[in-house]
Amino acid sequence: MSRTRETGPGAGGPARLLARLAVLAAVGSLAVLVLALDEGGPVVVGAGLLGLVVCAVGVWWFVAHHGPARLLGALLAVAAPAAVLVLFTYDGLWLTALVLLLCWGAALACAREALRRSRRERPMRAAAASRPERPVLIMNPKSGGGKVGRFALVERAEELGARVILLDPSAPADVAELARGAVADGADLLGVAGGDGTQALVAAVAAEHDLPFLVVCAGTRNHFAMDLGLDRSDPSRCLDALTDGEELRIDLGDVAGRAFVNTVSFGVYADVVQRPEYRDDKAGTALALMPDLLLGEGVRRLETRAGGIELSSQQALLVSNNPYVSPDALGGGGRRPRLDGGELGVIGIRVEDAAQAADLAVRGSRSAGLTVITAQRVEVTAETDEIPVAVDGEALRLPTPVVCTLRRGALRVLVPRDRPGVVVPPPPVNWRRILDLAFGRTDVPGH
Repeated sequence: MSRTRETGPGAGGPARLLARLAVLAAVGSLAVLVLALDEGGPVVVGAGLLGLVVCAVGVWWFVAHHGPARLLGALLAVAAPAAVLVLFTYDGLWLTALVLLLCWGAALACAREALRRSRRERPMRAAAASRPERPVLIMNPKSGGGKVGRFALVERAEELGARVILLDPSAPADVAELARGAVADGADLLGVAGGDGTQALVAAVAAEHDLPFLVVCAGTRNHFAMDLGLDRSDPSRCLDALTDGEELRIDLGDVAGRAFVNTVSFGVYADVVQRPEYRDDKAGTALALMPDLLLGEGVRRLETRAGGIELSSQQALLVSNNPYVSPDALGGGGRRPRLDGGELGVIGIRVEDAAQAADLAVRGSRSAGLTVITAQRVEVTAETDEIPVAVDGEALRLPTPVVCTLRRGALRVLVPRDRPGVVVPPPPVNWRRILDLAFGRTDVPGH
């Protein structure tokens, strides 16, 4: 295991104080339980855990079944937490539960902040960049609900000297070919105002010709822009890079010869996005298909080799261009602290019944149903000759085996010097590291 020397103000000052506060708050939680032994303290913990388990079972029945079982699952998912609250109120345990919740919440908040402050995270190195002379930007006017027009991106880009290729929504175009044509005409920068799938296609051309690439976050979610630290609330600020920019060298994912900037999804999600009705009704389509995809005739099991690790019978698999800081990536809440680490992130899920769903809800990343690892090469196989794959949200079908790799430092990204979205996300809480930091050890296991 790597060792990280904790020195300087980060380890000896605020980080250590926060670690001690985290330990104090955790001890306070235990003290509340001990003091409340005669007043229902164990009931608070037991009822809370039972409510979590029943709620998880209800959610599983809701997504994995049709008909009465789905209705019962919905009722359990709602009734379980409500019943816990009623119990606490009726038995006069609400104050104990509230104090416990506040103490434990404070412990987790202080622990995360302590780890964030103490971690010696090397930021992505930015190099000075010269102003491009012949930049070409491809813009999708429909992307993100019309952000190109709403933020006057065409006018702003042309004011800064860029040539804009505006896509025609009524005549689908091959954006990769448009980018290659721009290179042939002498472009010294390629950029995209659109979703992450379009970003990846043009980024591959930029990497192929070793040209800088400009991200304009005009998509819906803009995960790639978020991890670059760009201002997603105002896409026009991305264009500041044309006059006052710096360059990042980042990794570019590859799946079966196709580039990706964020993620490649296999299994349940990839099956859902293949359906044409998904674009207009995401939630309804997913709920209609889930039972068959999880337990019925449409169930698909994936066999995966990630580095030297075998993952068997996975229902869902997510491979990312550099790892997310937590498994919350599956729900859209994760972030990648860096994009130049040279490793793929791998998150696998295998949940086949209500008991495993409850185990996942209680134990989280320690559950047998969830695997979180990193690898430099991932190979996915199945019993069929081809499988559905979602590449940066785009639905594809690829022949098996599907191989994901990483082209380290392949992409030159031009970004504004002022990037308000740059943050260091807190690492997962590791209480061994918190104790080491709080009580004076100067070398603790690295994150």
